[in-house]
Amino acid sequence: MIDTQALRKEQQQRAGEIIREDDFLQNPPAYIAGADVGFEQEGSVTRAAIAILRYPSLELVEYRIARINTVMPYIPGFLSFREYPALLAAWEQLQLKPDLVFVDGHGISHPRRLGVASHFGLLVNVPTIGVAKQRLCGKFPPLDSAVGALAALQDKDEQLGWVWRSKARCNPLFISTGHRVCTESALAWVQRCMAGYRLPEPTRWADAIASRRPAFVRWLQQHPEVPQ
Repeated sequence: MIDTQALRKEQQQRAGEIIREDDFLQNPPAYIAGADVGFEQEGSVTRAAIAILRYPSLELVEYRIARINTVMPYIPGFLSFREYPALLAAWEQLQLKPDLVFVDGHGISHPRRLGVASHFGLLVNVPTIGVAKQRLCGKFPPLDSAVGALAALQDKDEQLGWVWRSKARCNPLFISTGHRVCTESALAWVQRCMAGYRLPEPTRWADAIASRRPAFVRWLQQHPEVPQ
């Protein structure tokens, strides 16, 4: 039996430790990672992929994949506890540690302000940004259909992040502070890492690696020297 009351208390405690500022003006990132988590074998195995890109070229320079036994069932509102162990396993394999990580999921745009991007960022003490495909909480005004349409994601008087249409005829992204990143920087860095797709390059590569998409298989054949 999962003690959700204890998990909720831990979320509230850790959420208070999240730093919503950054020092990118003094220390701009040279390497930006994307992180993606999925599940295999009917959910019994958790798979995490981390892709590291050199900035500003957005060239893939290293990637890691970790597969571990799933530690807990899916419980709405507590997904980060299910996902972060595999992320930590992939993180420990990295030869090169990135300066900033985009996580496929929410940061502070979570009912208790601790989505997987915030949880993971806090555990490894690295700046993180949540790049989610669906809203978890908060409200925003109707978004224009044009590329670049932008709205603040609000929960009462608190801004949780941004809703940004990154590509035409695609649903918007939900971008939020994870840890050690301010709200304005979260949006700016995602925008800097776009290359014509819906997702920013770091998380797009992480997804491609995790799912062995054809583009990644072709790339792998051309770059056998990249650490994996």
